[in-house]
Amino acid sequence: MTAKDDQFEASASALGYLYQFAKALELCIGQSMGGIEWSVAVEAADDIEKHTGSLTELLQLKQRAEGTRMTDSAPDLWKTLRIWCEAAASGRISLAETNLFLLTTAELPPGSAGYHLQSTASGDRDEDKALALLRAARAASKSEKLQKAFAAFDALETVGTVRQSALLSRVAVIGGAPRIDEVRSKMLGHAVLAVDRDLAKPFLTRLEGWFYDRVIEQMRTPGGVPITGAEFDQVFSDLRHQFGPNNLPIDPDIASLDPEPVESADKVFVRQLDLIGVGSERVRLAVRDYIRAFAQRSRWSEEKLLRAGEIGDYERRLVEEWQARFAEMREDLGPEATEEEMKREARLIYRCVDREARAQIRAGLEEVFIPKGSYHMLADELRVGWHPDFTARLIALLEPAGAR
Repeated sequence: MTAKDDQFEASASALGYLYQFAKALELCIGQSMGGIEWSVAVEAADDIEKHTGSLTELLQLKQRAEGTRMTDSAPDLWKTLRIWCEAAASGRISLAETNLFLLTTAELPPGSAGYHLQSTASGDRDEDKALALLRAARAASKSEKLQKAFAAFDALETVGTVRQSALLSRVAVIGGAPRIDEVRSKMLGHAVLAVDRDLAKPFLTRLEGWFYDRVIEQMRTPGGVPITGAEFDQVFSDLRHQFGPNNLPIDPDIASLDPEPVESADKVFVRQLDLIGVGSERVRLAVRDYIRAFAQRSRWSEEKLLRAGEIGDYERRLVEEWQARFAEMREDLGPEATEEEMKREARLIYRCVDREARAQIRAGLEEVFIPKGSYHMLADELRVGWHPDFTARLIALLEPAGAR
């Protein structure tokens, strides 16, 4: 196999997993509209496994190139049948309580076995014709790759207690299934029902992020816990609340950022803290709040989640809150204050801001790194400061030596 072939197979495999994740999420969204008494697992008993009460649904997914047709000897069909034949023969699934679905983006040629195994709603379902076609295809095929699938199918009649006809009675083949881009478009349509239309894409992006992380956790853990309807409903509701008119989403990847202070050692807001003698641990926390607030606000801006002028109005409120405290400090110090007195009072005003600054961009927000980090962003621009003479001191400190 050439490197190009390897790359093609790897890309197809990756796309298959993405399709599997997207379809599982779409299934969860659809199920949530009808209640919470269900669960979904990925790569458990099948590509997707869904439980509702005592009923189990197993789904095999096949995304194929446009124009692909699933014939009676198609590997996708027979490899899927092998999985189900072996599971039924071994007792791993109970056919009486299990529905089996093969979803493929390939087309089902009229009159083919897959065509006759469509759901009863199609009006073309004929299990007897499908069985006859599968037996004929099995007899005519010389494929070495499908011998294990043929053997599993034959075993149902020769050594098993489950008949081929009984298996096919639980099978439904869905051809021409939506491709991954179509699945996502459908999910965006559901998202529009939960939040404003212009918020649907960032809402769905965050729901996908949670879902993919949750599925990976389920897959990596032996006997991994499936996603339940109650769990999904809680996450969906919490996320919808974050996109309400009085709120903004706080992203877990940003809220967990914990950078090294050395990365921001030359920032103006850090020099402001050094100027008044703030300890290294509190500087580290300040850097953390700054980075988180900067990253979160940047993402809100990129995704157009902020209203026109909203950040400007928020920063004005922060600056005005600081101005009153700063003016009071300078008034109390007077013109004869020593450097030590100025540093002491500056640390007090910074402590006040650090402990009490809770003004948010919107009323529903609660993360304290937003106001605290926003103050450091203002301090980095010298719009606020802590030392009574912070402007003059820092301008002199930051001015290039040759400019003096």
